[in-house]
Amino acid sequence: MCPKSFSQKSHLNNHLPTHYLRTHTNEKPFSCDMCHKSFSQKSHLNNHLPTHTNEKPFSCDVCQKGFAQKGTLNRHLRTHTNEKPFSCDVCHKSFSQLSNLNQHLRTHTNEKPFSCDVCHRGFSQKVSLNQHLRTHTKEKPFSCDMCHKSFSLKSHLNRHLPTHTNEKPFSCEVCQKGFALKGTLNQHLRTHTNEKPFSCDVCHKGFTLKGDLYRHLRTHTNEKPFSCDVCQKGFALKCTLNQHLRTHTNEKPFSCDVCHKDFSEKSNFNQHLRTHTKEKPFSCDVCHRGFSQKVSLNHHLRTHTKEKPFSCDVCQKGFALKGTLNQHLRTHTNEKPFSCDLCHKGFTLKGDLYRHLRTHTNEKPFSCDVCQKGFALKCTLNQHLPTHTNEKPFSCDVCHKSFSRKSNLNRHLRTHTNEKPFSFDVCHKGF
Repeated sequence: MCPKSFSQKSHLNNHLPTHYLRTHTNEKPFSCDMCHKSFSQKSHLNNHLPTHTNEKPFSCDVCQKGFAQKGTLNRHLRTHTNEKPFSCDVCHKSFSQLSNLNQHLRTHTNEKPFSCDVCHRGFSQKVSLNQHLRTHTKEKPFSCDMCHKSFSLKSHLNRHLPTHTNEKPFSCEVCQKGFALKGTLNQHLRTHTNEKPFSCDVCHKGFTLKGDLYRHLRTHTNEKPFSCDVCQKGFALKCTLNQHLRTHTNEKPFSCDVCHKDFSEKSNFNQHLRTHTKEKPFSCDVCHRGFSQKVSLNHHLRTHTKEKPFSCDVCQKGFALKGTLNQHLRTHTNEKPFSCDLCHKGFTLKGDLYRHLRTHTNEKPFSCDVCQKGFALKCTLNQHLPTHTNEKPFSCDVCHKSFSRKSNLNRHLRTHTNEKPFSFDVCHKGF
């Protein structure tokens, strides 16, 4: 009649009488008097009714937990016996419930029978589709009784609740760190074992957390499910959207207790704190130099490898950093995007603008430890320091005369080359 298969003969027998009626006609003649939900079989209605009465007539002999249905009790008992009667024919992994096996089989077939009507994204589980739909509807049906904060997933609410009690009943046997949730402890344990059980089918990169894998997959699909209500810009991650929204609200919720500077992003705030603590947790394996940011370490490593992955399309010059390439491109375009609000002078680099502003404010943040003289630029301070030590690190290759400043050496070299780069516009005499 139809190619549908069943694991038990009783299930087939139940299905056969409905063949000419409900399975294909979608007829549901049994209705709940309380919520009016309809069912195709009376047994399904009977299973549903205890959800209203909260009646749980079936209890576990081991832990006394109550259940509304006998089938649910039977499934629960396997958590005590660790029985897993359902096995995968492909990888032989075992499961305690048939539904879990059916979900697992889709990891082999890559079947995604549940699709979103809004963005047409496919899902292997209906519950995953329902959770995804809330990203479109913004529905948050799970609310905290203490602070009334709402969540789209019950698991997110469960993770949130211990923030009120500060209870951490699960501790790591390696480092004794405490956790509010067992799942969080299991995730933490992988930091000790370096286990990465979730891998990308496209590039085979491994991940410690399943959520990290899902986020990574968007780098291949270019999916951006989170969009800004103000400018409609799309984002792959919800946290990136939240950070972006602050560019519209100008909100800066992270404040430094030392200097009271405010930040819109926590990562920038954490990086800033290290300017006060002088902490440099990232060190180079080659020269052991320390860095306050991991990105700074990655940039530094290229000074050892001489890697220059960014090249100029105009002159083919290579650069270790993308930012340096962008700065270089302005030498071709003569672009000066940074201008002074006081005198409107334009600058190619933002740092040059900051240094220029000190000519207006007369700010001199760099001071000499010997004589306390202040300087607007650090390089000027470095040039000043040899006046105390009489150090002359720049020497002429021709006559071996030494100089405290490189600029003085460059001027001296012209006495040997007779170079005169500066000329008078009227008589064209060189100097």
